[in-house]
Amino acid sequence: MDPSTRDAAVTGIGLLSPAGACLDSSWATMLRGTSVARPDPVLQGLRTDFSCAVPDFSVRALLGHAVSRRLDPYAQMAVVAARQAVRDAGLDPARWRSERVAVVLGVGSNSLHSYEEPFRLLHDNRSDRVSPYQITRSVPSMAAAEVALDLGAHGVNFTTSSACASGATAIGTALDLLRAGRCDIALAGGSESARSRMTTTCFGQMRAMSSRRSDPAAASRPFDTERDGFVPGEGAAVLVLERAEDAHRRSAGVRGYLAGYGASADAHHPAAPHPEGRGAQAAVLAALDDAGCSAADIDHVNAHATSTPLNDTTEARLLRRLFPHEPAVTANKSVIGHALGAAGAIEAALTVLTLQHRTIPPTANLRAQESGAELDVVIGRPRPARMGTALSTSFGFGGQNTALVLRAP
Repeated sequence: MDPSTRDAAVTGIGLLSPAGACLDSSWATMLRGTSVARPDPVLQGLRTDFSCAVPDFSVRALLGHAVSRRLDPYAQMAVVAARQAVRDAGLDPARWRSERVAVVLGVGSNSLHSYEEPFRLLHDNRSDRVSPYQITRSVPSMAAAEVALDLGAHGVNFTTSSACASGATAIGTALDLLRAGRCDIALAGGSESARSRMTTTCFGQMRAMSSRRSDPAAASRPFDTERDGFVPGEGAAVLVLERAEDAHRRSAGVRGYLAGYGASADAHHPAAPHPEGRGAQAAVLAALDDAGCSAADIDHVNAHATSTPLNDTTEARLLRRLFPHEPAVTANKSVIGHALGAAGAIEAALTVLTLQHRTIPPTANLRAQESGAELDVVIGRPRPARMGTALSTSFGFGGQNTALVLRAP
């Protein structure tokens, strides 16, 4: 398929997820379609004492002692994912026009993980022991800042924060920057970890997290009638985006194309989605219009699908309403949990791989769907399929909605 001149080429992907600490291992685990949720010592004693953690992530070996000590986990993962993405794109930071390289990363919140120990120190009247790096370790802007420091990217640099849509918002914003000529290369994605005792406690108090402690691997079950909340996850994904003509000019390998971006606000409730999904629908329709395609052109949907009662029902009914031709649906959070602000970026990366490999990863733990909200969800095994265009949805607290349209290479 020839890309539109408005499309951005995805020339590199960096991915750390609970499915694996690199792109290939993550993809292989996603194809198996079984949850990686396990008991988590960090969360011991809490109502939700399990999570989906990035495996085999030796940060000191990758970043060195001094840097790894300075950075919070979400920034560590962002830097490693960005390095992977740049390498995958065949780019050399020593040779690029650094002032034309943008970094836009999504982070849902500042790192509550970083604040737990300092708060204890303050409570114990030991403020002199609080690290001088505490602020620079924890504020959301440091994800993009640390990537720029590491790679020498001197262009546009900022963090987007739209709750669990943050990573997808960053990718859509990067598309706008490329189209506006504000940069030539954009490193876009998201990074976050929900594996914090405070984060898990807060979501638990809202009854948004699963409490299926007896069977963590069965806890994340999007669209299933027995779902009881999401499973905390973590990770980072960074996409290298370039204007399609620039990518072709340098003979870059293209994994896929980012064709459309839409966003909206429900303006309805601090936490609950609009019951009719009006804001989500507006974001999806805006993304389709931006990509110059219709609902009938969508061959596949990578759903937000958190495994929470309200969100899944609202999204399923929305997808049934907008896509009566029933494109195949998958829900990545069933396998890797919910990485909050990074989730949309991780799912966009996996959607690109789905289109590239023409294979849809299965959804775990789906046994029965709600009457009137049934979708063609891929379960059991990967489904080979000829696909040209896919939709990835991301929704967050506050009624933040983002949708991305991606095309096959």
